[in-house]
Amino acid sequence: MTLLAVERIKLFTTRSPWWCTLIALGVTAGIAALIAGESNAEDAMTVAASQFGYSFGLVVVMVMAALAVTTEYRFSTIRATFQAIPNRTAALLAKTAVVALLAGLIGELAAFSSWGVSALISTSEMGINTAFEWRAVAGVGLVYAIAAVVSVAVGIMIRHSAGAISVLLIYTQLIESLILLIPRVGDDIHKWMPFNMANHFLTGNPDSGGVISMGPPPDVTLSPWAALAYFAGFAAVLLVGSLVVANRRDA
Repeated sequence: MTLLAVERIKLFTTRSPWWCTLIALGVTAGIAALIAGESNAEDAMTVAASQFGYSFGLVVVMVMAALAVTTEYRFSTIRATFQAIPNRTAALLAKTAVVALLAGLIGELAAFSSWGVSALISTSEMGINTAFEWRAVAGVGLVYAIAAVVSVAVGIMIRHSAGAISVLLIYTQLIESLILLIPRVGDDIHKWMPFNMANHFLTGNPDSGGVISMGPPPDVTLSPWAALAYFAGFAAVLLVGSLVVANRRDA
């Protein structure tokens, strides 16, 4: 508990979590408001459509999570942490847990804010009634939390803010989509990409007329919850690898 308290204090004494939280909430709710404002009787607003901007907020949260680690390496405060807590694995796991919890909270706030704004603006029925609608909204926090673990792991391995952020943005915004262009095997590989799995968790098995997607539609054969487990497994493997690297090199 002491480690968690220390990491919480360190995280919230910097400006980036506060700014990233505000930006993530503003972007996701703003996009939902724009979509709701353009909806009409023929193109009615849905609960799922209110979450169209979740991936934009996800990018911001991933940047925040990476900065939570790389900023410590930049200013060498990580050395003081490792001197006070020789068990590097415990210290980094505590940091990961705090960042993931914050990311999950931001995800829930962003999702329900987007739904609330859409309900206020749109004249459509916006009640959250089905299992798919609950997953599309409440599931955003789970995706944000797991993505934060991925970002922390990348930050631990790369240690430089610009490098870690570049890797995360290029991968999430470009590489997974470009894999579809590979002849013959591109579609098969894309089915197993981690962020495609995360998207499938939120958008897979939709109710009639309730589809949301960012980029190519999910082509996953797994069930939505199995896809989330796959995404979590990917994050866990990446985190374990980063802990091995952190323990083998100098701070």
